[in-house]
Amino acid sequence: MLQGELKTMGSSDTPDVGSQLQKKVLIVEDNELNMKLFNDLLEAQGYAVLQTRDGLSALEITRQNMPDLILMDIQLPEVSGIEVTKWLKEDDELKHIPVIAVTAFAMKGDEAKIREGGCEAYISKPISVVGFLQTIDGFLKAEK
Repeated sequence: MLQGELKTMGSSDTPDVGSQLQKKVLIVEDNELNMKLFNDLLEAQGYAVLQTRDGLSALEITRQNMPDLILMDIQLPEVSGIEVTKWLKEDDELKHIPVIAVTAFAMKGDEAKIREGGCEAYISKPISVVGFLQTIDGFLKAEK
């Protein structure tokens, strides 16, 4: 898949339940298996999904597509997810978008560092599917 490509559910298989209200989620994740898992879980819940494996392109994709939520891996190859989150939060047009850290960091103090970096929530890997979806729904279903 190309970076920043928008994937949406096909309307032929599922009823069109207010597609204009469909929430967009950007996944910033360099691990292919995690990307597929997160993508499949989100699409099954009716979310439109944007993907990038590159933290450096996350800002541009966010500006172009204005997702409703960003799932941010913290350990990215070029730049840390915390750094990307700081850039997002310093941008007046983007700072309102919630960022959820998804990371294998589970040491004491890691969650505090991640939240200080601007992430509104934290999900540890390996994920609990129920907890993952509840966290995302908590942000997206609470809007408006």
